[in-house]
Amino acid sequence: MYKNVSLADQVYDVIEQKILNGDYPAGEVLSESRLTEELGVSRTPIREALARLQNEKLVETSAAGTVVLGITGQDVKDMYEIKRYLEPHVCSLAIDRISEEALKRMEEIVEQQEFYEMKHNLDQLRNLDTQFHDIIYSSCGSPIFQSVLSPIHHKLLKYRKASLENSDRSLHSVEEHRAIYEAIKEKDKKRVEELMTNHINHAYDSIRKGA
Repeated sequence: MYKNVSLADQVYDVIEQKILNGDYPAGEVLSESRLTEELGVSRTPIREALARLQNEKLVETSAAGTVVLGITGQDVKDMYEIKRYLEPHVCSLAIDRISEEALKRMEEIVEQQEFYEMKHNLDQLRNLDTQFHDIIYSSCGSPIFQSVLSPIHHKLLKYRKASLENSDRSLHSVEEHRAIYEAIKEKDKKRVEELMTNHINHAYDSIRKGA
């Protein structure tokens, strides 16, 4: 189960996913012994993962143990506000800096998304969605913007699992990616900022409406 990246990182990803999708609801106590049994790992990577989750305000330590804080509607709203203010500008920056190799990879990702959308393969769509946005972040020329946007997008994508299961939103998201890619390829800054703003608004609306 746990390969390639560190064990603590893998454990962190699993626990974070369970918190964001509600398997570990707010108020639930997560003991090390329980997590050791559920995940089949030792206490050391679990402690490292819980410390990281505490730093990110997803859990807190109390007299009862490690308690899930979860992610609130206000948290989601705030994260989308950050994306709304920064990501269109980051797309514009990426137009001036993106390599031919990265642009080609974006095209491949969109084509793969179109294929997996027809297959209704949510896991592949989410993975490709992350790759698509990460290419934009890494191509903007600012490690600061990348370090802010990348973890936010990853968190929201895990939280958005239910909305992506809606076939209409899933299809529209892929179509929006195609349009964003085309605008970047054509170096149309005004257009790409407009498209990314709409993409972010549509994603947030799908969550707010419970789609």
